[in-house]
Amino acid sequence: MITGDTIAALSTAPGVGAIALLRLSGPKAYPVAERLAPSLPLEPLPRRAYFVPVIDLDGQIDEAVVTFFPGPNSYTGEDVVEISVHGSTYIQQRVLQALLDAGARTALPGEFTQRAFLNKKLDLSQAEAVADLIASQSAAQHRLALQQLRGGFGARIEELRQQLIDFAALIELELDFGEEDVQFAQRIELVALLDRLVDLSTELIDSFRYGNAIKQGIPIAIVGAPNSGKSTLLNTLLQEDRAIVSDIPGTTRDTVEETMTVGGILFRFIDTAGLRRTTDTVEQLGIERSYKKAAEASLVVLLADASHMSEGALRTEASLLQKRIGDGPRVLPVFNKCDVPGIQIKEGTIGISARTGVGVDVLKEAFLAHVGSMHSGSGDIVVTNARHVDALTKAREALLEAKKAIDMGISGELLAIDLRRAQHHLGEITGRIAPDDLLGSIFGRFCIGK
Repeated sequence: MITGDTIAALSTAPGVGAIALLRLSGPKAYPVAERLAPSLPLEPLPRRAYFVPVIDLDGQIDEAVVTFFPGPNSYTGEDVVEISVHGSTYIQQRVLQALLDAGARTALPGEFTQRAFLNKKLDLSQAEAVADLIASQSAAQHRLALQQLRGGFGARIEELRQQLIDFAALIELELDFGEEDVQFAQRIELVALLDRLVDLSTELIDSFRYGNAIKQGIPIAIVGAPNSGKSTLLNTLLQEDRAIVSDIPGTTRDTVEETMTVGGILFRFIDTAGLRRTTDTVEQLGIERSYKKAAEASLVVLLADASHMSEGALRTEASLLQKRIGDGPRVLPVFNKCDVPGIQIKEGTIGISARTGVGVDVLKEAFLAHVGSMHSGSGDIVVTNARHVDALTKAREALLEAKKAIDMGISGELLAIDLRRAQHHLGEITGRIAPDDLLGSIFGRFCIGK
């Protein structure tokens, strides 16, 4: 359990010529800061920056900007002091050690955000969004994390959970008057609430496919026969020579994976071994891995040599590949080497030249269109966290059981159990139900200082 002691941490990485930020949080945050900066006023103004020297027993360390944020109007809900010093590693370590000598202790990973959660400055879904925001590598990841951090998701879940609690209280009140056969909770209104909750849960669960793909990066496998230009296409997309390109069939025997951002969305491109019949054991292993990667991808680019394959043959290949890898990924047939004289591609089929880059912009637009098609929900809330999906799935099961109990006229006692179970799982999302081991798992993944 987090105690009320004062914690200190470096919040920024060191860098030459940069500014480093050290933060204190806790009831003695300001007294600890005063020991390093005796020229600070005894009664500082909230959110006022003071330019003062910071010292330790060996003398002056640096000149710093010190800002005081009194609780509860701070990030953690406690008194917080921020100390900005020059980015020298030596200065940072010396100031941090002086803070520890003055009575603070080093913060645990995620402890600042954990204190914010415990002091009700954030719900648990917002706290997890902080970690996602820090880890974001693309505009889309940043947008989803920021959306979650604003609290709309948690507030919506908590609002519906509270309505469920109100109905459950009436159901349990009925149990106290079981012999009098009275109903305090209108079953029609309860069914309507259950329907709304089931619909919302389903919509949020369905949004996870899109949200998780954005968070992890959209996996796109590039497959096709040897020498169809898969490695050349990967190099063209990345604008660097990442994959080996050769006229010798079977050069690529293992998968090559790289990431890049297209239209603000992170994609993970996977170059695979050429698909063909072979007696080479090593190459065959590479081909099997190609099919496995294709089955795990969100989109599969089936690349074909336009000078050696007809459109009908490409459609047949695409159909056979789709059957082999299942309905999960979408197969996108693409003709390559369309810069060869005499090649004509019918409208509706994507044709590119991986060597010259012609048509690659159209292919990128197809990637973005695929991502757009993944987000079919009407709401603006997107689930990106597997823990939330698990809780929503369990809550939906309990809600459906409660609805079934009403339809079958089952006793209020069993109905109350289902309603309590649904409340519990919804509460897990926002942290209303949050065992210590769950909190340790979540905040332990944060970096120190957050």
